[in-house]
Amino acid sequence: MSSPNPEVSTVPRPAGISNQGQRALILVVERNPVVQRLEKFFLEQAGYSVEFVSDGVSALARARELRPNILVTEILVPKLDGLSLCRALKSDRITRKILVLVFSHLHAEDRAREAGADAFLFKPLNEQLLIKTVQELIDLSLKQLGDDL
Repeated sequence: MSSPNPEVSTVPRPAGISNQGQRALILVVERNPVVQRLEKFFLEQAGYSVEFVSDGVSALARARELRPNILVTEILVPKLDGLSLCRALKSDRITRKILVLVFSHLHAEDRAREAGADAFLFKPLNEQLLIKTVQELIDLSLKQLGDDL
């Protein structure tokens, strides 16, 4: 009989906790300060760490630096639109494993998927749907990590 692997936990992880036992980091590209405050409140209440940038170029630089668990972006952001940002992240070996959630009022789910987005949500902001989708992405990243081992 083999002993259980101490690195693999069968105990459910609390929301917001990454595979290293730390709070998962979410990088959000959002121009609207009201939406920023709401997203920050909702995500932090759910146990996530959150950082914001207001344009695609800054998002790409911060993603390379921080390597967040998830990047949430609108499509219509200055300097580098959200779909181009997604393509850039997914084509860079340093950032390709960062999961991308596109959050937009545009009906562009197919275009977001073609750009490499892992999930898409329509605006307006829905707290329960945002938290549920983020947690599903965290769970997906943990599964992918396990598959890579």
